[in-house]
Amino acid sequence: MENDKQYRKWLDDMQLGHPLTVAGPCSAETEEQVMDTARALTGGRVTVFRAGVWKPRTMPGNFEGVGEKALPWLQRVKKETGLEPFIEVATPAHVEKALKHNIKMMWIGARTSANPFAVQELADALQGTNTIVMVKNPVNPDLDLWIGAVNRVVRAGIKNIGVIHRGFSVYQKSPYRNKPKWQIPLAFKRRFPDIPMIIDPSHICGRRDCIFEVAQTALDLRYDGVMIESHIRPDEAWSDAKQQVTPERLHQIIHDLTVRKETPEDETFRLNLLELRRHIDIIDEQIFDLLAERMQIVRQIGKLKKSRNIAILQSKRWEEVFSRAMDYARRHQISEEFMRSFMNALHEESIFQQKNGKKS
Repeated sequence: MENDKQYRKWLDDMQLGHPLTVAGPCSAETEEQVMDTARALTGGRVTVFRAGVWKPRTMPGNFEGVGEKALPWLQRVKKETGLEPFIEVATPAHVEKALKHNIKMMWIGARTSANPFAVQELADALQGTNTIVMVKNPVNPDLDLWIGAVNRVVRAGIKNIGVIHRGFSVYQKSPYRNKPKWQIPLAFKRRFPDIPMIIDPSHICGRRDCIFEVAQTALDLRYDGVMIESHIRPDEAWSDAKQQVTPERLHQIIHDLTVRKETPEDETFRLNLLELRRHIDIIDEQIFDLLAERMQIVRQIGKLKKSRNIAILQSKRWEEVFSRAMDYARRHQISEEFMRSFMNALHEESIFQQKNGKKS
């Protein structure tokens, strides 16, 4: 079947170091905008054309897509450019209309994948089809919820399946629109190494300037492709204008990305070393985030103590925390000297934060 052949070809290409490249506008706005963008994206490495037909928006009144009206435009894209159309579906009615217009690639969005009932309805609607389906990570950082969504689609008999890492919603201030939380997709990859995973840096960043950096990190971590939003006139886009790039910039980003290949032993060593270092960078970011969160709580404790005229230094409590840390060091092959220095520095900073609040 045609879709099986296309899917297997992509898998073979990925094994050869040719990542799947998906690009296109956040939303299909007009036929002219869709066709102009698609034409501008041809001639490079882009093989799949993404476009939002039905747009789940946070606030009512925002542009929610033109709906079924856009599906013939995407048929025209395939006919005139050869790019494979790729759309988001959120209801069984969306699936029915997409299949009616010969759309062979669909993704389940982050808001939908967080709802097992909605995913099951989509899986039931897709059952018996030869569709290529990709599942975005849920908006909340829950690995099991993501795995559950994928399993529902697989149980419906969908063989051509992949996943999309688009980041996770957080309440804390962050340089990203949706924090990557790399440890979650990497855990997914370890559990399911044969399921292709692509990165959506547009939704992670929420702005153009960090798309390349996030995409390169993903390829360094052996992701299988990228999906980047591109619009013929991004500043005029009807949705998510700040995170879309021109087709020219898209081609430059793809050209500049480095794909690491496993060939001779020295390359394998360098690749493995780079991957491990990327893991360390990701873990360091998590440590820094946790330290910042810990100090926020410490400052709250300081305010609470001050309101009741309680001394900042609580020796018994510190002895308990310190003893627990040293036990942890012994169990996990961390030197006691390092743990002692780290905990003393942490304690000193905590006392300062309780006494003085946030540093200027």
